[in-house]
Amino acid sequence: MVPTALLTAACAQVRSGDLKEGMGRLLALRSDHEDKPDLLDHEAASVLLTTLVECRLARGELNEAIALGEELSAFLDHEGDDTRALAAALAHQARGDLAAALGDAELALKHYQHAGSLAPKASPEQLPWRCGAALAHLRTGDARAAAQLAAKQVQVAQESRSPYAMATALRTLAAVAIDTGPDRIQHLLRARAVLSGNRADRLGAQIDTDLAGLLLLTHANDAEQRALALLRSAEEHAGRQELWPLQGRIRRLLDRLGQQPRKIETEAMAALTASERRVARMAAEGMTNRQIATELVVTVKAVEWHLSHVYRKLGINSRTMLAETLGMSEQVA
Repeated sequence: MVPTALLTAACAQVRSGDLKEGMGRLLALRSDHEDKPDLLDHEAASVLLTTLVECRLARGELNEAIALGEELSAFLDHEGDDTRALAAALAHQARGDLAAALGDAELALKHYQHAGSLAPKASPEQLPWRCGAALAHLRTGDARAAAQLAAKQVQVAQESRSPYAMATALRTLAAVAIDTGPDRIQHLLRARAVLSGNRADRLGAQIDTDLAGLLLLTHANDAEQRALALLRSAEEHAGRQELWPLQGRIRRLLDRLGQQPRKIETEAMAALTASERRVARMAAEGMTNRQIATELVVTVKAVEWHLSHVYRKLGINSRTMLAETLGMSEQVA
């Protein structure tokens, strides 16, 4: 059987925003049990696959997500077995997410509603079917049904006392709300406040991006400045975790502001030679030129030469900007 503690830890890592590491652990668990499907607990297997679908969609890896969705077909029908109802509900939730990503809102809605009917008492954090259904209703033109479902999800999330579920519900409410722009902004600000002190970096980056987009519509005096700060923070997380769909949204908003996107680590490092990469990483980690020279057994002059090339290629002029451009958490003053 999939070790419950390992699966729970990997899913928690994905939820916290460390998607790359969490997905790697999930893939390792799946590989360990690929040749022994009979050893997989039904619900655990569904959780593993549905979380992988979430990861693939977040990274824009649609083909891989579709392939996983096909595997979930085996979980969709629980054949009257109540012990397998949650596994089936999770599978329908993931298939709804896939349909939504493919632009089929009507099919997505059917999957979400089926998920809700199969596991009506499931936690809103584990099975946020109303959020997906609300967005699907909005895309099919039923704004009132969308708003009602989103409001209900806020109520259910509040009763669950889950900050993640509450922030997700408020984000959905802001997306489908019939009310005015300022009210939608307040929903997102409340979502951000709910997450305060809780590790949910990806959800936080999504909320910040939504909030930046709404701020730009207000034309307030400080709107552009606030939006830019939000986008830069979200951009760093999206780049580090390779969340390409979110990164695309961020870059479109930056373009509206007349701002250039920062190169993320994979793009930045691809522009450098092997020697330049080594020097760049060491400098970004806080090492001095002399320390780098000692470590690499070269002259300080050679380090300075490499750094000048790195700065020119990346379009930056300081070590602080270097750390930011490479997406490294520890920045040099």
